[in-house]
Amino acid sequence: QYSPDNVAGADGALDPTEITFPGCSCLTCAVPACSCLRHGENYSSLCIKPTDNEEGFARPVFECNTMCRCGESCPNRVVQRGLQFRLEVFKTAKKGLGLRTLEFIAKGRFVCEYAGEVLGFNEARRRIQAQTPKDSNYIIAVREHLHNGQIMETFIDPTHIGNVGRFLNHSCEPNLFMVPVRVDSMVPKLALFAATDISAGEELSYDYSGRFCNIPVTSRVPATSEEGNIPKKPCYCGARTCTSFLPWDSSLFSTP
Repeated sequence: QYSPDNVAGADGALDPTEITFPGCSCLTCAVPACSCLRHGENYSSLCIKPTDNEEGFARPVFECNTMCRCGESCPNRVVQRGLQFRLEVFKTAKKGLGLRTLEFIAKGRFVCEYAGEVLGFNEARRRIQAQTPKDSNYIIAVREHLHNGQIMETFIDPTHIGNVGRFLNHSCEPNLFMVPVRVDSMVPKLALFAATDISAGEELSYDYSGRFCNIPVTSRVPATSEEGNIPKKPCYCGARTCTSFLPWDSSLFSTP
């Protein structure tokens, strides 16, 4: 079932449509007056602003929301507007279905969201453990590290309800990167932005492991064919730095 936005999972642990943010009172949003921009400007000419290398971490992104006084033309409303480019699902040579763009996409532009059912940890773990080695896994676990040492986890499963993002393949040298973007509540939208200029006809991809734009390439762990006695799936991205196997996250297989 196609859904452009996140929906509540079967466990009902989180409702992504709930509005909990108060919103700003601006007519024209700008730093530092706008409460939604208290962490700094998010976008410049529809492009996400790069992380300051000196900071060593990404600033949280909050867009203006339903409760804000500013209008739909506010420059701090990008991801919530949805798809702005023509994309196409196509059959790849070795990777099954994939997603490509039919038009040029400039570096920094929002491309699409990875949307699906928002799950709690226990339901995500139950679904993962019910899969067989032949099943495709669409569940993504995103972990955000807070300044106080806490970790916020978001689990999205577009297996049965999702959007075009579910067709994105992994690449060890991707042209997209993922950023959690919050609009109406603390449940983030998993937004994918262009990491470089992307030509028309080019396949779109991101790094399933989350390393890209987060951890230096030099710190990558060498790939092995098995982890926890479970065989890993081969990677066919064809990148020069390909690790040979798709990323593996064992956290949902471990006991709580």
